Amino acid sequence: MKLAIVHDWLTNMGGAEQVVINFKKIYKDAPIYTTFYNPDKLDKELQNIDVRTSYLQKKKMVTNHKKYFPRMPMAFEDFNLNKYDVILSSSSSCAKGVITKPGSIHICYCHTPMRYAWEKRDEYTQGMGRLKKKLINILLHYMRIWDLASSNRVDYFIANSTEVQKRIMKHYKRDSVVINPPVRCKLFNISDTDGDYYFVISRLVTYKRFDLAVQACKELGKKLVVIGDGSEKENLEKIANGDENIIFLGRQPDDVVKKYMSECKALLYPGEEDFGIVPVEAQACGRPVIAYGKGGVLDSVIDGKTGVFFKEQSVNSLKEAILKFEQMEFNKKEIRAHALEFDEEVFQKKIRNFIDEKIKEER
Repeated sequence: MKLAIVHDWLTNMGGAEQVVINFKKIYKDAPIYTTFYNPDKLDKELQNIDVRTSYLQKKKMVTNHKKYFPRMPMAFEDFNLNKYDVILSSSSSCAKGVITKPGSIHICYCHTPMRYAWEKRDEYTQGMGRLKKKLINILLHYMRIWDLASSNRVDYFIANSTEVQKRIMKHYKRDSVVINPPVRCKLFNISDTDGDYYFVISRLVTYKRFDLAVQACKELGKKLVVIGDGSEKENLEKIANGDENIIFLGRQPDDVVKKYMSECKALLYPGEEDFGIVPVEAQACGRPVIAYGKGGVLDSVIDGKTGVFFKEQSVNSLKEAILKFEQMEFNKKEIRAHALEFDEEVFQKKIRNFIDEKIKEER
């Protein structure tokens, strides 16, 4: 059996790239087909391996791959994958659109259907001038047509969360199974030290809604440690307005992150994500998660056992959840045991079993 891995682009590290790393751990001899490859920005597991890039790789500004978005469908269709029996694509954009030979099996691990073409299209064009917005909307119209058509090239879909499973059905009218992304749980440990602060960590961007965490902790007089940097940092600092309880540490090395995460009272997670790796990492430290109860956390957090959900994306709703949390007790070992259900080894076993099962069915 010859298997190939297909991925949207390999230009920086993220959750999708961790999925590709785990695919390579399962299928060590499989080449990776992708539009762009920038090994200097990737973890060592994705360096010095067999990566086969599209004709777009010859273009300049490889790090700004999104500028070539309109040409990506053609780039993936240009790959010749006729010698492979199984195609395993990792897609949140165009990777699932590769053309395969009759008799091959195409399994797509879908991080989400194209956000900018479907449910996030209005956010994508927000702030654009009138003419540019009109042109982009015309482009996105045709991208939706191609995206739907190319979804029919996939034999089996795997969704990375229940939320994404719903989107696959809504946009593609296709069934899928849920296999949550891999989390490196064994890098985290339970600490005997219990800090007096709540914790947030991520890129500081608007949709993460860290403004709710800062405002809620400020109004409650609770200590909050913020690790990360981004376009929203200045706004968050304005909200904090010099409050000594709100501590901004900027970007920090992994060992510092692990220390703060393992000793916090709880992770605050007020945004909505397709899945969300950070809540699982916090639980791997035995720490509860206070999260907006929508999206991927519904798969990863158990309300009342490993965390607390709040119903509305508002300061008052988060404040109520924090006060409720402080009246509850949680078991660190039980929380970590739950997190280990999302460990890399579990993910690899589920993927291998799923593919083996489909190969047997097709014979």
